[in-house]
Order: sequence, then C-alpha cells, then structure tokens
Amino acid sequence: MAHRTTPPPRICPACDGFASVGVTLGGRDSRGHLRTITAHCPACDGLGVTRVRRNREGARV
Repeated sequence: MAHRTTPPPRICPACDGFASVGVTLGGRDSRGHLRTITAHCPACDGLGVTRVRRNREGARV
C-alpha cells in the first residue's frame, strides 16, 4: 500500500532559501564591533519557502 507523503516545501525564488541576511552598515561602534542589521526577504517574509498552490482539476481559475 502506498503511503501519502506531504510534498517538500518550495524554495522561495526571490531569495533561493536564504531568507534572512546580516548586512553591515559600514564602520564600527565605540567597542570595535561592526554595525549590522538583519534584512528579511519580502517575498517569503523571512521563511525561505513559498506556499504551495494547488490547482484542483475542473476548477475554474
């Protein structure tokens, strides 16, 4: 008997799965640490995957 498995999540085409990155702002603070911010992919909201859209047979789109 075949077991149904859930399909693997689709990797976001905008960020290729790297949804959050650390970006240096240039320069250093008074303690010598680099100033960085975290940027999230706007297409997948920082998740790295997109939602799977399923088309039903016979359904009008």
